[in-house]
Amino acid sequence: MAKPVFSSREDWLTARLELLQREKEHTKLKDEVSEARRALPWVKLTKSYVFQTETGPQDIGELFGPHSQLITYHFMFGPAWEEGCKSCSYWADSYEGLSAHLAARDIAFTAVSSAPLERLLDFKKRMGWTFNWVSSHQNGFNHDFDVGFDETRPNNRSRAYNFGNMPDAFMDEMHGTSVFAKDDDGTVCHTYSMYGRGLDATNAAYAYIDLTPKGRHEPSEGNPMEWVRHHDRY
Repeated sequence: MAKPVFSSREDWLTARLELLQREKEHTKLKDEVSEARRALPWVKLTKSYVFQTETGPQDIGELFGPHSQLITYHFMFGPAWEEGCKSCSYWADSYEGLSAHLAARDIAFTAVSSAPLERLLDFKKRMGWTFNWVSSHQNGFNHDFDVGFDETRPNNRSRAYNFGNMPDAFMDEMHGTSVFAKDDDGTVCHTYSMYGRGLDATNAAYAYIDLTPKGRHEPSEGNPMEWVRHHDRY
């Protein structure tokens, strides 16, 4: 953090109003980007993924429930992991409690991990979460949406992550968000995915941290999120 500069209230207000103009420009650009995102073409799924859920096996179409849109968070929790990724847990604390609000806009939400369902539910209970969480164990979903890089990933599939911006994924599980929608005849289509820093926009804690003078003050080298803990371990 740079050494603070002190000023009168009047000078502060002048600087704040200048920043406000930049913030308005940023908001307008964000609206334009969101519009472009909504205009992306849809891709019909050629596979029917079956997930293990608390109510039994469900294919991806059933995860929509009564809604026409589905958001999936690719939560890093591999088959051999003892607990969920602490960074993904940090994100989960942001989307806990959102399901009712999303449903009001015709959107279903679920987290998806490749660990067996029983392990997911045990960790979910420990963390006190209520959002829907399903297991993609052995169904290929993580591979096909480029967040699964374990030894079972087909040899003919690239290990590139984030649309090739990371040429070789450095873990067997990576995080992301993928969005799906049903067309008029009920066919499930993939409409959007984002990875890496793209997910920052969905993290409420970071949004608030970015308002403060110190900001994130994370290290520029190594893992910038080394400071993050599961919320029951701070």
